[in-house]
Amino acid sequence: MAGESLTKAHVVEAEFTYILPSAEKPMVHVYEPPPGVPLRTGRFEKHGRTVVDARPRAAQLSVDVEGFCLRDHRTGVRDFLDEAEVTSVYYPEVARLAQAATGASRAWVFDHTLRASTPGNEGYGAIRTPVRIAHCDYTIASGPQRVRDLLSSDEATRVLAHRFAIINVWRPLKGPVQEAPLAVCDARTVAPQDLIGTDMKYRDRTGETYALAFGAAHRWYYIPRMRADEAMLIKTYDSATDGRARFTPHSAFDDPTTPPDAPRRESIETRMLLSFA
Repeated sequence: MAGESLTKAHVVEAEFTYILPSAEKPMVHVYEPPPGVPLRTGRFEKHGRTVVDARPRAAQLSVDVEGFCLRDHRTGVRDFLDEAEVTSVYYPEVARLAQAATGASRAWVFDHTLRASTPGNEGYGAIRTPVRIAHCDYTIASGPQRVRDLLSSDEATRVLAHRFAIINVWRPLKGPVQEAPLAVCDARTVAPQDLIGTDMKYRDRTGETYALAFGAAHRWYYIPRMRADEAMLIKTYDSATDGRARFTPHSAFDDPTTPPDAPRRESIETRMLLSFA
C-alpha cells in the first residue's frame, strides 16, 4: 500500500493505546483475580495515528503480505447466540473461507468470541467488550504451544514439522459497523522489538500474547462501515520465517466520524489453526 494516493474521505485520525516497554513482563488476568491482585500490569500510552480506508485496495490485500484481507462471506447461521449452531454451521464455513484464502490443506477452528461495544448484553452469555489495546493474539512461543494444546501428541508433531499459521476471522453480527470499528496494523511496518510478550493468566494455565509498543512506521487500516456479509481474516501467527507476514496487531478504535446515535458494534471472531503440510 506504499505510495497510495489518499484523500480526506479515505482517512481518519484516531488514538491507539500502546504499551511502554519495561524490564518487567506485563500480565493480564482473564478472570477476576484475588483481592489486592491487579487485573493487568504494564504501563500504556496513547498515540494519534492516521487510519486508512483499506476498502479501495481490498482486492489486493493478502494475509501473507499485509497480514490481513477482506472477503465477501454470507453465512447460514440464523442465531449467533446458539453455541451449537455456531460450532456446527459457522465453524465449517469459516474454515473453508480461510483455506480458500490461504491455500491451507487443513483447518481446525478452536474457539470464538462474541463482542458488543456497550452495555446491554442480556442474553449474550459470555460476551465481551472490544479490546482497545493494540495487540496480537499469539507469540513466537504461544503459537506452537496452541498446536500442542489442541491436538494429540502425534498429530501435533506432524503439524509442527511443517508450516502452520493461526488466523482470526472477524465479522460484524450486524452492519454497517460505525461504532468501535476494528483496525489492523500492516505487518510489514511492525519491527520485532515492537512486539512485547504479555502473560495471559487463566485459572488453570498461563498463555502469552503480544502487546504493541509504539513505532513511527506503523500503518493502520480499517474497513469503514463493514457489513455483516463481509469477513476480515487476520493472521496472528505464522511459523514461516521467509519474509511473509507473521504477526498482525489489531485494535478497536474510536472513529471520530461515528454519529452519536450509531448502533453499538456487535461482532464475532473465530480463531483457527491452519496446516500447510
